[in-house]
Amino acid sequence: MSEGRQQEITEHDVFISRSFAAPRDVVWRFWTEPQLLASWFGPEGVDVSVDSVTVDLVEQGPWELTMVDSATGASHPIQGRIVAFLAPEFLDIQLTALTAAGPVDDVVLRLQFHDHGERTRMTLHQGPFTDEIRDMTRTGWVLSFAKLDTLLERHTA
Repeated sequence: MSEGRQQEITEHDVFISRSFAAPRDVVWRFWTEPQLLASWFGPEGVDVSVDSVTVDLVEQGPWELTMVDSATGASHPIQGRIVAFLAPEFLDIQLTALTAAGPVDDVVLRLQFHDHGERTRMTLHQGPFTDEIRDMTRTGWVLSFAKLDTLLERHTA
């Protein structure tokens, strides 16, 4: 990653680094192809209709989806613009969202995909948030990545 893209991580940010059992190009596709993104995004009990997903992989292109709580029917739209990307190495998105804890404006989501052959290490840095939304976001990512793990195992088996 170039020095110009690095940002300091603060206590208001979510930072997660984890490994997935799939090659980098496959993990990248699960972030950038609407059908695949809809298949895992959100924790258990949250669904994303593929019809709500828009990804236009160009600078300033949309990266958007709507999460729906299956128990309550509450909608949680996420609207983003792709700030920068280099397939399949990194993806930076500027986001606004309507969360269960309230609105989130101008949050940056930075993803790096590190090639380890048949595995990919992904680094996620997102923020800034209030403490409550930061903690909720971190938990949501961890639960979402559990769903992604299961799908990647099936996809690469």
